[in-house]
Amino acid sequence: KPLAAVPSPRPLPRAALRVRVRLPDGQVTEESLQADSDADSISLELRKPDGTLVSFTADFKKDVKIFRALILGELEKGQSQFQALCFVTRLHHNEIIPSEAMAKLRQKNPRAVRQAEEMRGLEQLHMDIAVNFSQGGLLSPHLHNVCAEAADAIYTRQEDVRFWLEQGVDSSVFEALPKASEQMELPRCRQVGDREKPCTCRYGLSLAWYPCMLKYCHSRERPAPYKCGIRSCQKNYNFDFYVPQRQLCLWDEDP
Repeated sequence: KPLAAVPSPRPLPRAALRVRVRLPDGQVTEESLQADSDADSISLELRKPDGTLVSFTADFKKDVKIFRALILGELEKGQSQFQALCFVTRLHHNEIIPSEAMAKLRQKNPRAVRQAEEMRGLEQLHMDIAVNFSQGGLLSPHLHNVCAEAADAIYTRQEDVRFWLEQGVDSSVFEALPKASEQMELPRCRQVGDREKPCTCRYGLSLAWYPCMLKYCHSRERPAPYKCGIRSCQKNYNFDFYVPQRQLCLWDEDP
């Protein structure tokens, strides 16, 4: 299939940790992780074997996590060079190690291929709210940079919006998508033949390896437990969201 070029990963500061990780399908890719302890944030980026560029940003100050996918377009299907999606959800602080701990991570053997120690269950998310890109900085200062290519395709959930509104985020950040009743329980895109029809799109995304917890060790010489490493996790997500045309969800094919 003729594939178009997807943007290159953004240049990473020297502090970025590059880790070779094994993906769920057995293939190996390089993942970059970096932490900004001043901004209290963590970012992770990897390229899948099909060329898709996946990034994850955790903003601890704003209780926000941002998933972004840059998906290569298939020119023979009339798609553009690439399609960008952003999914924004609430960050719970026990999901990933703190930014100051991430900033200190080092690896003894950079050529080793890492495999997650813990498989966390599949999370199914129904994204029923759109994020207004022009106001997105009010939700997280990272959103404008991370989601620049996906300005018209940034999705979140009603339950997370309620939490952020309680935290003082302005309601102008959020826009309602057509409700399920108005959509007449729209079918999944893979069941729709007409490319002009609206449908419910599903995009699956995997974080193949990330430091999810700190490990603590005990010693006779020390009165209290001390940090002595990390535990790594893998987690898969399915995001369901409204698209006005089947054409915008061509990866959601019959299995």
